[in-house]
Amino acid sequence: MAARKTTTRRTTEKTTSAPAKCPGCDGTGATATRVRVGRGRRRTNHQQTVLCLSCLGTGLARSF
Repeated sequence: MAARKTTTRRTTEKTTSAPAKCPGCDGTGATATRVRVGRGRRRTNHQQTVLCLSCLGTGLARSF
């Protein structure tokens, strides 16, 4: 007598939530910093865009 075949249930894919946004840059990957000029390195009211050091520009919160 042949062995009876068993049926297997299909596994459903688990839904994953979206990755959390970086709190330092709010998910943009960039932050603004003030510009320093002159020999005394005085601050001005100008700003430049820099890479977010918390997420390294990805915009996603890092999990260590």
